[in-house]
Amino acid sequence: MPAVRRVRRVIRKFDPWTVFKVSLLFHAVLTVGLLLGLLILWSVIINVGVPERLDDFLTVITLLEDGDSFFNNGQQYLRVVVFLAALFSMAMTLLSTIAAILYNLISDVVGGVEVVMLEETLRLQPAAPAIRQPQAWAPVDREALTEEHRPILDSTEEVEVIEDATLASTEVIESDPLVPSQGD
Repeated sequence: MPAVRRVRRVIRKFDPWTVFKVSLLFHAVLTVGLLLGLLILWSVIINVGVPERLDDFLTVITLLEDGDSFFNNGQQYLRVVVFLAALFSMAMTLLSTIAAILYNLISDVVGGVEVVMLEETLRLQPAAPAIRQPQAWAPVDREALTEEHRPILDSTEEVEVIEDATLASTEVIESDPLVPSQGD
């Protein structure tokens, strides 16, 4: 079960260069998203025919003369929107950086913002040692074995091969230069 304790932290400074980089990236992504959204909205508005209806309405209320169009140059509007979006992105990045510098100056006087956090720590219980329990082998009832199992049990060749492999591995370990011999 985790133990929870309250921890008080104080935010004393923001690095202005880090705030600038994060703010620039954030506002650039936000600007691109807004521009894409406006382009999609503009194409939907054009396909529905809203600009022609607005031109007709403005002509009826005599704000436009016959034959004039308020929405005649879509590319110029797009350039203005892109310029304003880039200006917005740069201005917000600059304002965020100035705000970080002002926060640093004010926190030198006031002491920063205190935040209370809950910190969880897990209490680990020590595991039981891994001790292998000896296994008790039951005696083999030779009478209960079927005919196909008796040759395996009575065979001594397999036991000799296993013993030879055990001796060979023992010899390799004893002749290993990294393992000290018993005479050392």
